[in-house]
Amino acid sequence: MTLALYGFLMVATFMTLIMTKRMTPLVALIVVPTIFALIAGFAAGIGDMMIEGIRNLAPTGVMLLFAILFFSIMTDTGLFDPLVNRLLRVVHGDPLLILIGTVVLCALVSLDGDGSTTYIITIAALLPLYKRYDMNRLYLCCLLMSTSGIMNLTPWGGPTARAASALELDPATVFLPLIPGMIAGLAFLIGLAVWFGRKERHRLGHVKTNEPTTFTGMAVSQFPEARRPHLRWVNATLTITLLAGLVSGIMPLSVLMMLAFAIAMIINYPQVAEQKERIAAHAGNVLSVVSLIFAAGIFTGILSGTGMVEAMSQQVVDFIPPAMGPYMAPITAALSLPFTFFISNDAFYFGMLPILAEAGSHYGVSPMAIARASLMGQPVHLLSPLVPSTYLLVSLAGIDLADHQRFTLIPATLVCVVMTLVGMAVLAFPFAG
Repeated sequence: MTLALYGFLMVATFMTLIMTKRMTPLVALIVVPTIFALIAGFAAGIGDMMIEGIRNLAPTGVMLLFAILFFSIMTDTGLFDPLVNRLLRVVHGDPLLILIGTVVLCALVSLDGDGSTTYIITIAALLPLYKRYDMNRLYLCCLLMSTSGIMNLTPWGGPTARAASALELDPATVFLPLIPGMIAGLAFLIGLAVWFGRKERHRLGHVKTNEPTTFTGMAVSQFPEARRPHLRWVNATLTITLLAGLVSGIMPLSVLMMLAFAIAMIINYPQVAEQKERIAAHAGNVLSVVSLIFAAGIFTGILSGTGMVEAMSQQVVDFIPPAMGPYMAPITAALSLPFTFFISNDAFYFGMLPILAEAGSHYGVSPMAIARASLMGQPVHLLSPLVPSTYLLVSLAGIDLADHQRFTLIPATLVCVVMTLVGMAVLAFPFAG
């Protein structure tokens, strides 16, 4: 009980400091858990907990580091410039079509299963359009993040793999019945994009423009000296090969990204001075994202190492009345929204999900149903300050994290509700055991 109390207080303190902007996420992720670990009497083992948390997130940090560098270099070469001009010709300056295109493009790019690369590519392609027509970039982040949350349920995505691993299930078997709910969620987002688009039409008007635009000062590729139009097809082939490798799982993601980055540098910038210049140009973005990942490792390491996450999970399960036992699937779906927001996916799926599945089994609810239900909160999960890719999204779009959270919380929650209702309707998981 005491550990659970410390855990809830730690999470509440962290969120309060972040939401009130009294502390930056990077500092809060390090300071808050350290203080609570000391208060709870874990001074002797606090260093080992931190190292363990950092070690667990190291592959993710390496992957994101080289993913940002690779896709930033592809942007510098001008790989995505033709896509922007093609989008301009399709949307004809119509905010409504731009917003619908945001959902469609993000859904396609998200098939690689990685949120960070999805944001890099889609922001590079879409942000110039939003800037050109002075559209609300909160709409952009809301639609991108919610769409990514839906598409992240693919078997090679993190949440499904974690849920399946925690309960020793086949990821593909967990995933397939969720497809109708995912389609319904995407349809809801397209409807939301239409609503946003009508509001933007009223505010901005409908500006017709049929001619290709060079985006002077707002081009996807910001560095004219770094563009390599003659290597566009080579770079496109390299990018497609990388994404195919990500989907197939032929090699670890971090290794694939490192190899792709090295090949891209050799092909596009063979001179050492050019390579140093490209790396330096994106060092700030890389540092801001990767530093948060390792700081989050300290937070999750202490949360797990002290036993707080297990204690928190047990308190939640104990709180559920026996009469509600047969409804463990929808209860799990509901709990996945706040808990994947306040704690990491690792903490929820490896710490809390087995307890929920064990409780459900006593009432005739299968672990498979609990696993599927536990994935319903992912669109809200991506709003969490513990998700590194969220910082990448808001930094690339140039908006404040707190503004994004306040604006997107309700739409993301509605997406979760739609997917949950459809999931129960198609019997991906039952309403009652």
